[in-house]
Amino acid sequence: MISVDKAVIARYEHKGKNFEVLVEPERAQEVRKGNKVPLDELVADMEVFSDVNKGERAKREDIIEAFGTDDFETILYYILRHGNIQITTEQRRKMQEAKRKKIINMIAKNAVDPNTHMPHPMQRIENAMKEANIHIDPFKSPEEQLDAVISALRRILPLKIETDVIEIIIPATYAARVYGTLKKYKMTKERWLDDGSLYALFELPTAVESEFLDFVNKITAGNVETKIIERK
Repeated sequence: MISVDKAVIARYEHKGKNFEVLVEPERAQEVRKGNKVPLDELVADMEVFSDVNKGERAKREDIIEAFGTDDFETILYYILRHGNIQITTEQRRKMQEAKRKKIINMIAKNAVDPNTHMPHPMQRIENAMKEANIHIDPFKSPEEQLDAVISALRRILPLKIETDVIEIIIPATYAARVYGTLKKYKMTKERWLDDGSLYALFELPTAVESEFLDFVNKITAGNVETKIIERK
């Protein structure tokens, strides 16, 4: 289970009654996109509340009337796909700031000034992001936003980013199930093999490489072949 401190409220209203669950905002967005997410990465509590802040649980008869079932996972997915994710201004600010810092760190580790071949200090990158008025989406991962941030920064700051071309082969058992989740990364080539496996190439900043490899191993339970075939 995730920490309550990292959770936000997802709410669905039915006939004037609220049904609320505590969820991790980024993973909740994955569900809204149609992907499956393990419960222990998605929720802080396997309870449906009528009011989370007051600690009031929803009545079973109200749950059955609203959702036709009392199965928590079914209800959770329905709330996420048909309800609203509630975050306070402070929660939004903290989420944006955490992602901003990670993006700055990723750029500082992997970008150089092509004129001097020296890395840019983190403060310079941060100042350039402010000057470019770059918006950080609190619901998207830093990896998803990195390309757009780099493109915006290049109008102000000379940047050269090292990238890796990564080859993966996912067996048929997992391929169709995880395909949508993989699309959040820059897939430059894909081919479905005769046995139903997915062959794909990804071009990613070196900063994202280890996180990407951890991610594909996790969603396939380690049933994936990966190979770095080029570094640019």
